[in-house]
Amino acid sequence: MKEIRASVRIRGVVQGVSFRYHTRRTAENLGVRGWVRNLPNGDVEGVFEGKDSQVRELVNWCRKGPEGARVEKLFIDWEEPTGEFEDFRVVR
Repeated sequence: MKEIRASVRIRGVVQGVSFRYHTRRTAENLGVRGWVRNLPNGDVEGVFEGKDSQVRELVNWCRKGPEGARVEKLFIDWEEPTGEFEDFRVVR
């Protein structure tokens, strides 16, 4: 199956609601590699790589996020995968 890469930025009430933790857990369950982090402006940013259907499922999950989150806008850039990730991490 084809591998894809998505760079995302999530805007809304997405910090202080365990968004990064749940994103990592969801990514690991789906077999997606990459990272997620909080940004100083209150957004959450991430890069996801893996099988097409699994990355798309994680991107769709980000449209809602975990309980307590309120996603107002999801920005997505589809890119060529680089294969640089071995796992999924929360970065600072």
